[in-house]
Amino acid sequence: MLWIESGHNTCPKTGQTLVNTNLVSNRALKSLIAMWCRERRIPFGAAESSEGQNGVALNKAAFEATKMTVSFLLDKLGSDSQAVDMVNRVIYELRVFAKTDSDSRACIGEAGAIPLLVRYLGLDHPKLQVNAVTTILNLSILEANKARIMETDGALNGVIEVLRSGVTWEAKANAAATMYSLCAVSAYRKRLGKKTRVIKGLLELAREGPTSSKRDALVAILTLAGDRETAGRLVEGAVLDMLKEVMVELPEEAMTIMETIVKKGGFVAIAAASHMIGRLVAVLRSGTDRTKESAIATLVIICRKGGAEMVAELARITTIEMIIWELMGTGTARAKRKAASLMRILRRWAAGLEGDVLEEFSMTMALQ
Repeated sequence: MLWIESGHNTCPKTGQTLVNTNLVSNRALKSLIAMWCRERRIPFGAAESSEGQNGVALNKAAFEATKMTVSFLLDKLGSDSQAVDMVNRVIYELRVFAKTDSDSRACIGEAGAIPLLVRYLGLDHPKLQVNAVTTILNLSILEANKARIMETDGALNGVIEVLRSGVTWEAKANAAATMYSLCAVSAYRKRLGKKTRVIKGLLELAREGPTSSKRDALVAILTLAGDRETAGRLVEGAVLDMLKEVMVELPEEAMTIMETIVKKGGFVAIAAASHMIGRLVAVLRSGTDRTKESAIATLVIICRKGGAEMVAELARITTIEMIIWELMGTGTARAKRKAASLMRILRRWAAGLEGDVLEEFSMTMALQ
């Protein structure tokens, strides 16, 4: 670097003129050196800042260095004689590499890392389990690695098992995040939605985990709920009861999922949501703009799909018209439209025209 900065444009070793003077940090080689030093307890300087990594593909030399480093790490990981602490350090290095960029993720996946990582998902070593499942999460960002995870024997089941019974909340949360990542592929979303253990694991994490873990679970649940069959399975798994429990802590996430479940889950979801009408009206009174929007949209769906019985349940709340009028004046654009729709439903029901509610439903839903 000092050679270049002093104005030279030739190689200090060969004297040949350099094509360009841009320097590319060989982070792969540096990581390899750092690991070698740690093994021998030799002090090594702190890793450089990752600033400047802007997603540009590594040049050929750097990519070859990455492949060499990955090969070295996987050779160590594949050895049965390694101590647990050494295995943990190796997997941590893979975790860092997998987070770097798509080239690194492709290199690790193509080198066969996923079957090796699966071995360590079930261990009761907290750091090792977290590093293993987080490496798989980072790898899953790449489309090709999604397929590898779904097709590798034991990989998907291993991640699901971490979701259900991981040693730490962090491990469970990253397993949930992996489910979310895999759901980006429609076929995988349907496949995951058919697995009872996935649904139960996510619901349990959303109920019992710390806030950050709950959020990871809720994001995965929302993605799964986009499939109609899975939405029905979520209802059977008592997703609405779970949402009622987390509504105070994470109201926006809970209301968004409730709207999706009621919209996609059919009459089973409507029946299950009927006991939530009072809670939804409470959100209309004191929620945020976003939660009010989801709440009013959910009430419209409940009343249209549920018919006169659901409308009558809503009409028993004495202040409902005043609340709707207020939302028509102060809500978001979408909330205003939904509030106007709900007001029409209530007026027609009051006039004895509730039959028109169901007749109007299919046409209105088609316009949404």
